[in-house]
Amino acid sequence: MNCLQMVKRIAGCLPFLAGLLWFVPAPLSAADGLPKVGDKCPDFEMEGTDGTKYKLSDFVGKKAFIIAWYPRAFTPGCTKECQSFKDHGEALRKYSVAYFTASCDSVAKNKEFAKSLGLDYPILSDPEGKVAKALGIAREGGVPTASRVTFIVGKDGKILAIDDAVKTTSHGQDLAAKLESLGIEKAK
Repeated sequence: MNCLQMVKRIAGCLPFLAGLLWFVPAPLSAADGLPKVGDKCPDFEMEGTDGTKYKLSDFVGKKAFIIAWYPRAFTPGCTKECQSFKDHGEALRKYSVAYFTASCDSVAKNKEFAKSLGLDYPILSDPEGKVAKALGIAREGGVPTASRVTFIVGKDGKILAIDDAVKTTSHGQDLAAKLESLGIEKAK
């Protein structure tokens, strides 16, 4: 294949590649509606894959918590992120913190996903995208989807840290280190 043929072949792929760009999220900021560190966490209620309904009032005054949002169950990055939480669960459990992953997938889909990975923690579901919208991480489009953003919330209900540059393969380990740096109390 000569150089001209190669350029034509690459040019023929450009419309396809441009069509994929909708999936690449733009960085989020407070201007996009993303809360800031120090803001009160918006109230929420989401069902977990363990059948429990979790809400903000379950944690305020009791313990810190983590909610790590991912776009879609059964996708490569989301699978790596959830596995990282499982693989580093022992490090996370050293702290007095509840931790979850979350998505806008249905409870049934997240249950299937959690079962396929043998997860030892609940995934929270926000199928209508209401909580994702309140947090400023909902993506535009017909089907509710959230951006990959993790929130660490203190016992007082205020956001202690926001990670919108998640490394999926090491996220569980990275969060354990972040809990240490934030001075989250150790589990008893």
